[in-house]
Amino acid sequence: MRRPWRRLAVGIAGSGVAVTESSGWVPEGVDITVPNASRVYDFALGGVHNFRVDRDFFIQAERVMPQLRVMAQTNRAFLGRAVRWLTAAGMRQFLDLGSGIPTLGNVHEVAQETDPAARVVYVDIDPVAVEQSNSLLKGNRYATAIRGDLRDPAAILHDRRLLEFLDFSQPVAVLMVAVLHFIAADDDPRSIVRQIGAALAPGSYLALSHGAPETTDEGRAQQETVRKLYEQTPTPFVVRDADQVSALIEDSFELMAPGVVAVDQWHPDPDDDADLPQPAVLAAVARRR
Repeated sequence: MRRPWRRLAVGIAGSGVAVTESSGWVPEGVDITVPNASRVYDFALGGVHNFRVDRDFFIQAERVMPQLRVMAQTNRAFLGRAVRWLTAAGMRQFLDLGSGIPTLGNVHEVAQETDPAARVVYVDIDPVAVEQSNSLLKGNRYATAIRGDLRDPAAILHDRRLLEFLDFSQPVAVLMVAVLHFIAADDDPRSIVRQIGAALAPGSYLALSHGAPETTDEGRAQQETVRKLYEQTPTPFVVRDADQVSALIEDSFELMAPGVVAVDQWHPDPDDDADLPQPAVLAAVARRR
């Protein structure tokens, strides 16, 4: 039976390209001695824009929680399904917040299959992610990447490059895939989502995924160990259950069916493998009121 996330896993890692500590693509000032969430995720998906510290970190975490790679891959598969759903709903403008490092199935690739003029702006706090995204996007006049911190949504929303690309008087699809669980309660993620929602025209959408609590004693113990590992990085994470995720978005958005569900249960492809372990990741798509 076909498993869509396997197409992502082979990616660049299966192309024979070596994963190296090359300095040619590293922006000045990047600390390659500390693991970074976007580079760790890149490695989990089979990408090459990561360092030994990121690979060692993921391998250590995966020993504790063997399902981490599948979680990353099913999360990436959700991104593709969500973008296809959004393009079918008429969306032609996309703002990908916490976009990470380019790998197979990028938002612009999926959206521009439907409409080559679909506009995409990627935003990430990691300069490596922004550098590599813009390198990938050379020659694509309808997509770009900017650096931004989701904890400061106003700065992102007023970025000159962003406003050159997207028309906020028209609907925009905002993507927050695997990023809100890096926003602590003290940084008020609900307010962040509210501020972004206030900038959007009615008929816009929000698609998100978020780490969720494990449901077994063993799973909870594994998750807590991994959470403590992430405390060693600039982006510790917090898990939230379905009600908590719903509360983050209910001020500005109306949930679309099937609501907040396990990431692999959000409009799954008909031939997805239903026997795979259900990942502790939630997903939802909501419409701006």
